[in-house]
Amino acid sequence: MTSRNIIAIGGGGFGRNPGEGVIEEYILNQTRKKKPNICFIPTATGDNDAYKVNYYETFSKLSCNPTHLDFFKRTPDLKKLISNQDVIFVGGGNTKSMLAVWREWQLDKLLKKAYTAGTTMSGVSAGAICWFQNGITDSWSSNLKVMPCMKLIKGCCCPHYDEEPERKPTVEKLLKINKFNNIHAVDGGAALHIKNESIYKSIVFRKNKSAYLVSKDNGKIIEKSYRKIILI
Repeated sequence: MTSRNIIAIGGGGFGRNPGEGVIEEYILNQTRKKKPNICFIPTATGDNDAYKVNYYETFSKLSCNPTHLDFFKRTPDLKKLISNQDVIFVGGGNTKSMLAVWREWQLDKLLKKAYTAGTTMSGVSAGAICWFQNGITDSWSSNLKVMPCMKLIKGCCCPHYDEEPERKPTVEKLLKINKFNNIHAVDGGAALHIKNESIYKSIVFRKNKSAYLVSKDNGKIIEKSYRKIILI
């Protein structure tokens, strides 16, 4: 049976450290192929050129066939492109704008179909939360908000958990007002690996990082770290 994998990165990777390739190699390894096809989707940054340069600088050093998808130039045959990929990597940026573009082009439906067929889905920040039922996002300038996402995975996800000062207080507030029973929170330098819609492990590629299930018990906020695979 083909396993379904999602690797949701809380922050970091080739966007900050091009050429390093630690979490990126882990993602490629989930395909069990010698040279998998991978497509980078940088919609959330408006197809930022520098982001694409970092992507190719990193993945060109790894055993894979990298390509990318632009929406703000001439858009290719999406069905053909996505169906040929073993891995999808979604970049960070504005989650709300990204999902709006995807839905207009029906890319969300193609990604869901590819995921069901066994394509490994991955990404950072916006590219981490987009797979969940809900995500905590800074798509609005005023404050962090919860928005509905693609619903491949139940629950709510918060990236940049230890990196941005407003993240932990927002998670705590949402739990205390009973918006959610629990929230998946992922540090920068860590990722949450989900296998067949169940949490598998926390993948650590920076020291002292993790992914957590954050919940409330008798008014107290509890952070429970998932079992770790340490890559460094």
